[in-house]
Amino acid sequence: MSDVAAIKNLVEKHKELKTEISKIIVGQENVIEEILLSVFSGGHALLVGVPGLAKTLMVNTIATALGLDFKRIQFTPDLMPSDILGSEILDESRNFKFIKGPIFSNIILADEINRTPPKTQAALLEAMQERVVTVAGQRYNLSLPYFVLATQNPIEQEGTYPLPEAQLDRFMFSIHLNYPSFQEEVDVVKATTTDAKPTVNPLFTAQEITDFQQLIRRIPVADNVIEYAVTLVSKTRPNTSSATQMIKDYVDWGAGPRASQNLILAAKANAAINGKFSPDIEDVQTVATGILRHRMIKNYKAEAEGIDIETIIKSLF
Repeated sequence: MSDVAAIKNLVEKHKELKTEISKIIVGQENVIEEILLSVFSGGHALLVGVPGLAKTLMVNTIATALGLDFKRIQFTPDLMPSDILGSEILDESRNFKFIKGPIFSNIILADEINRTPPKTQAALLEAMQERVVTVAGQRYNLSLPYFVLATQNPIEQEGTYPLPEAQLDRFMFSIHLNYPSFQEEVDVVKATTTDAKPTVNPLFTAQEITDFQQLIRRIPVADNVIEYAVTLVSKTRPNTSSATQMIKDYVDWGAGPRASQNLILAAKANAAINGKFSPDIEDVQTVATGILRHRMIKNYKAEAEGIDIETIIKSLF
């Protein structure tokens, strides 16, 4: 199949995928769109939202529709690295046998990642980066495609271990999940208080998703679009000549080069699922908020004046 035909196929499958997911999940279109962009770009995502917004159900539904294995890990203060990676045991013939942990799956929901100590966070983040786990000197490859969706609860910060900026940078998207609208909540109540149980059909195989990820990397990008993305990221750095006055006034720290790479990759995926054969500046702007919001640190003045990070990012367009 040619790349042009493959992109047309991706557009069709993406539409079917959203229809399948909507059988279970009401609303939250932007959140689902950004999660799917992460999956097709080969990145990971951080989901920030208060409890009770059906984050687990959403990820489970997406994994089922994608035809991938799904595991959920609840991060707690006493969780050890071996609890997620796996460990060696002595079997009946007195040989060591490796028992794989829950990290060996295609899609991982790392629930409340900021509630576990840094060494367990580091074990997950290393696996995310290298797609390999090392236990007792042996390296084990993780199944591809591999996607981690970590959640953070923005309230109840006491006793948590916030991810440092260097580790936040490993996530391609930071996705904010808000409360549903009135009508969406009415639809949720109607759908979940009857005995009807809709089933979600798998539409992809793991190999198809890996092929689509490779297809997206092969999409050509014009130089002016790459230069726009790099300029956008350099504008977020307050100590550079390209920084705007708003950045100098309200931002302590800007985004690094990984943000530029992720902007282009996500713009390619956004273009592909919309049937375009090359991304333009509009695609970069569409994905910019989710990619930049966790890579920029506001200063005290921005907090005091109630300036949110989304407003600062939109001022850069």
